[in-house]
Amino acid sequence: MSVRPSRGPAPRPPVLPAAGLAPAAEAPARLRVGVVGAGRVGAVLGAALAAAGHDVVAASGLSAASAERAARLLPGVPLLPADEVVAASDLVVLAVPDDILAGLVAGLAETGAWRRGQLVFHTSGAHGLAVLAPAEGAGVLPLALHPAMTFSGGPEDADRVVAAPFGVTSRPEHRAVAETLVLEMAGEPFWVDESDRGLYHAALVTGANHLVTLVAEAADLLRTAGVADPAKVLGPLLTAALDNGLRRGDRGLTGPVSRGDVGTVAAHLQTLGERAPSAVDAYVALARRTTERALAAGRLKRHEGAPLLELLSGSTEDAAR
Repeated sequence: MSVRPSRGPAPRPPVLPAAGLAPAAEAPARLRVGVVGAGRVGAVLGAALAAAGHDVVAASGLSAASAERAARLLPGVPLLPADEVVAASDLVVLAVPDDILAGLVAGLAETGAWRRGQLVFHTSGAHGLAVLAPAEGAGVLPLALHPAMTFSGGPEDADRVVAAPFGVTSRPEHRAVAETLVLEMAGEPFWVDESDRGLYHAALVTGANHLVTLVAEAADLLRTAGVADPAKVLGPLLTAALDNGLRRGDRGLTGPVSRGDVGTVAAHLQTLGERAPSAVDAYVALARRTTERALAAGRLKRHEGAPLLELLSGSTEDAAR
């Protein structure tokens, strides 16, 4: 479900006990918020919750960059160990790397840091609620709120959270709480089922992280070709291509694959092999997937796509040898 952020202040989310029990009394006007992981995401969301009227009471962060970011976005908030942050908070924000999230939640449970009636949300796109099971077992209300946005650590990050889509996963009875928190952070919630979190995150990584790699690769090839300012060339082209893809999907495809130009693709492979051999594998993989999608969408006839796939398969076999 997609909900537009309201212009006025959103109602405060209730502090609920563990799933399946009756709601507790309505929450106070301000929640004490603790941010575990004051990195590029955590500090920004902590600042957004503070702007919504909540009280960010503590944060944790080990790196110098985290300390600098916390000082800038969460002025006056002390940096404490994670268990002390949890102890001080009604709402705990876990903004840590995917691979350490499970160990962190379990470790805090082992120390008895979680307490009944707290809220916790993590910002991982790859995980849903299962990773929060040790906290939920202690009576904590678990939420997964993932901002589908890129945060680079710069000052512009505070603006990027405004109207950013958030992938929300919660128990059905807690969905209103989850969506309210997103609205309070000026985001826009949409629902992701627990079973779909992995695929959801893989889709975002394909679209965002791999796009950065693709752009950087194209810029490097242009520099090798003697183009002094690749951004000036790529900016208008890639902006138009992105617009085509978002509006028209596979129907927005242009270029040699969409025309079935086997000779052009073969020439590219030869040139890349001579001038930029490290780029050949990526070109082949992308050209093959583009050909497959063009065939499925009817952009290419089978007799046009077959020679392309044969060429690309041959290039893979040659590289293997």
